[in-house]
Amino acid sequence: MADNNYILTQEGKKQLEEELHYLETEKRAEIGERIKVAREFGDISENSEYDDAKNEQGMMEARIAEISRILSEATVVNTPKRSSKVNIGSTVTVSMGGRERVFTIVGGAESDVAAGKISNESPVGAALLGHKKGDVIKTTGPTGRDIEMEIQKIEH
Repeated sequence: MADNNYILTQEGKKQLEEELHYLETEKRAEIGERIKVAREFGDISENSEYDDAKNEQGMMEARIAEISRILSEATVVNTPKRSSKVNIGSTVTVSMGGRERVFTIVGGAESDVAAGKISNESPVGAALLGHKKGDVIKTTGPTGRDIEMEIQKIEH
């Protein structure tokens, strides 16, 4: 996200904090041990175990920096407990082309399409925000085709 305007749900913030804790404690120590063992193999200029461990260390440190930045800059939103409209944090059941789909609307930093968590900035997520049960919404999907959805159920 280029605009650094991160939005997280309480659950998303908790997951990022847990991942950060794991990376800073267990994973850092594990990679440090791998580097130590690889150094003992001798010449590090031709040591693939050492190179792999250093590369993994670099990727892990980049992820730690990314999570730290997201947590420091993010706006944490609380899902309204009683709302008839779709908000960030809502789980929405929609009918799309005769098929029922379930989406949880989250901020871009915690979106995971495979888990059904779509960003509030995605075409479908943005179209659903603010609508009520029974509303029919028409939008253009990420592939450019038109999508028509009817909201069947909203859970918070």
